[in-house]
Amino acid sequence: MDEHLNPEQRIMSAHLRPREMVMLSKQRWEDVRQMHAQGVSNSEIARRLEVDRKTVRKALREPWRAYSRAQRDDTLLAIHAGFLHQRAEQVGYSAKILYQDLRRDHGYQGSYETVKRFVAPLREQAAAAADLCQRRFETAPGQQSQIDWGQAGICLRSRPVVLHIFVMTLGYSRRGYYRACANEQLGLFLESHEAAFEYFGGLTRELLYDRPRTVCRPVPGAGWRWNDTFREFARHWGFEPRVCAPYRAQTKGKVESGVKYVKHNFLPGRTFVDMIDVQEQMDEWMATVADVRIHGTTHQRPIDRFAEEAAALLPSTGQGPFGERRSVARIVAEDYLVSYQSNRYSVPFGLIGKEVQVTPVGGMLRVEYGGAIVAEHPLLAGRHQMRILPEHGPGAVARNSRQRFSPPGDEPSNRWWGPAEVQVRDPRVYEEVAR
Repeated sequence: MDEHLNPEQRIMSAHLRPREMVMLSKQRWEDVRQMHAQGVSNSEIARRLEVDRKTVRKALREPWRAYSRAQRDDTLLAIHAGFLHQRAEQVGYSAKILYQDLRRDHGYQGSYETVKRFVAPLREQAAAAADLCQRRFETAPGQQSQIDWGQAGICLRSRPVVLHIFVMTLGYSRRGYYRACANEQLGLFLESHEAAFEYFGGLTRELLYDRPRTVCRPVPGAGWRWNDTFREFARHWGFEPRVCAPYRAQTKGKVESGVKYVKHNFLPGRTFVDMIDVQEQMDEWMATVADVRIHGTTHQRPIDRFAEEAAALLPSTGQGPFGERRSVARIVAEDYLVSYQSNRYSVPFGLIGKEVQVTPVGGMLRVEYGGAIVAEHPLLAGRHQMRILPEHGPGAVARNSRQRFSPPGDEPSNRWWGPAEVQVRDPRVYEEVAR
C-alpha cells in the first residue's frame, strides 16, 4: 500500500506503524533473552533493538516461532507449505525458483501467480528482519566481538601472493586486531583467535561469525551444525559463538568495516619483504594509526573507548592454548625463520619464500615441506624467543663440503658464518636437498 507514497511519506509511515507488530527473528529473540539474563531492563532492551516493550515481554514469555502465513485448506499450496517455508530462505525468497521446484519435484499444477502471493509475506518478513539487523546494533562493553577474513593480492619482493587478513573487531570500542596469514585453514584460524585474545588482554562473551566451514557446516535437511573442533575451542576459552542468519552477513557490519579499512588504509603504497615484514608493519600501523584515529561512528578514538571495555573482557591470562592444534601454514621469511606462537624457528635456508607446514607434536615443533620433515625443534616456552640450528644456514653447505672432501689431518674451521664460509648457489639446489 505504501508504493504510492513518496520516499519521505514511506519513512514516516514506517515510523508510525505500531512497533509491537514487528516480529523478531530468531537471532533477535535470542538477543532479548540474553540481555535479560545479563540484567538489562525491558525498556533498555526495547530501546537497543528498536522494538516495543510488549514485544520484549512476549519474547521473554513465549518460545520463538517462525512466521507462518495462514493458508486455506483448499489451496493448491496447502500441502506444500512446509517445504516452501524451509526452501524460501535458501533461495532468497525467489518465487520463480520455488515455482520451478514445485513443478519439478512435487507435482504442483497451480499457477506461478499463486506461488508469488504465497512468497510475498515471507519476503516482507525477511526484509523487516534484515532492516533490524542492518540498523546499528550497539553492544555493551565486553559483550560481543565480530570476526571475518579479508583477502588481497600483494608482492613479497617480486613474488605475487594472496594475503589473508584475520580481523577481530570489538563491538563496543571498535578496536581491531589484524593478522597476516597464509591461508584460512582451521589451525591458523584458531591460532589467530588466541593471538587476538593476547593482544586485547581478554575476550568478549560472544563472538559473531559469518558461516565459514571452519565454524559450522551445512547439513542437508537439518540446517547446519558446529564444526566439532571449533565448538571445543569455544568451550575451552569460555565464549559463546554466534553466527549470522543465512544471506544476512551484513549483521557483522562492524568487522566488515574493519576489513575494508585495513585494505584501503594499510595496504596501498606499501612494499613487503616477507610475511614477517607484513605483520611487523601491520603491528606498527595498528598502534600508530588504527587505534588512535577518530572512528566515523563513535566519533572517539578506539583506544580511548577500549579503556572502558578492557575491564569488562573475560580474562585470557592463566588459560593455556587450546590443546588440539592442527598444522598451520607458514611462508619462510628472508632470515629462514618461521613463527609459531610468537616464537621463531629456523628451517633450511633454501626454503626461503616457500610455504611450509608447522605442526606441534608432543613437546616438539615439526616443519614439513612437500610431505617431508625438514626441521624439528623443541617448543620454546614464553614469547619472542628464537631457535636457530647452524646446519640450516648457508654456511653449513660450505662446511659440510670441506669436511667431506678435505685431506686427512686438515682441520675444518669451527666458524659456520661469515663471507669465507658462504658459497653462492642456485636456491634450487637447497630446495632439492630439503626435499
